Amino acid sequence: MKILLFGGTTEGRVLAQKLLALGHAVTVSVATALGAEMLGDFPKDHILTGRLEQPDIARRLPDYALCIDATHPYAVEVTKNIQAACEATGTPLRRLLRQESATEATWVTVESTEQAAAFLQTTEGNILLTTGAKELPAFASLDPTRLYPRVLPTHAALDACEALGIPHKNILALQGPFTREMNKAMLTQYNVKWLVTKDGGKAGGFTDKADAAREKHVPLVLIRRPQEDGQTMEEILHELGEEKGKCK
Repeated sequence: MKILLFGGTTEGRVLAQKLLALGHAVTVSVATALGAEMLGDFPKDHILTGRLEQPDIARRLPDYALCIDATHPYAVEVTKNIQAACEATGTPLRRLLRQESATEATWVTVESTEQAAAFLQTTEGNILLTTGAKELPAFASLDPTRLYPRVLPTHAALDACEALGIPHKNILALQGPFTREMNKAMLTQYNVKWLVTKDGGKAGGFTDKADAAREKHVPLVLIRRPQEDGQTMEEILHELGEEKGKCK
């Protein structure tokens, strides 16, 4: 079966490799060159690099029997575009879900980055931001010297930090994954008093962040994950494994 899979996520890469092993013809669409690089030895001629809007997705879908959305749980607009394109073209769609993390009563839980920023205006101390460069504008109202954004080492991410006036010494341009010990070291090194994060699940390094913050007694400000329906990797693999068997 020809499958178009969207996602530069950890689980997206794993699913793509497993589907190849099942004998499916998989093409992976990623937004950036870094996402393509992270695919490692995945066949280069089956990687699409660059952000695709709804019309672009719809133009490509007729070449595929199935579309899988394995994008990040917080990539709401991308998921909407994929859903709309699949509906317009009549292409079957599967949404790969990442398991949510259990929350703790001591965490500050908010619905958006804007709410996180509003709360942090009432606090003092350094803030480690691990929500990505795209979310930085929401924190523009805060003193930039308090902000320590951990972002990908790309020009776009550095530009976003500079646009907010964040001191260069505060910019942590690094590519994960980050272990619990590395998170702890950063919390200590930069005298962090607040850690802002999304629930990226274990695959997104959330567990290591939460464990490090707990050990260092740094409160978490957690941006709640959008609610959605979908399937686990095991469910998708089971379904497509059976589908492959029918085609033999």
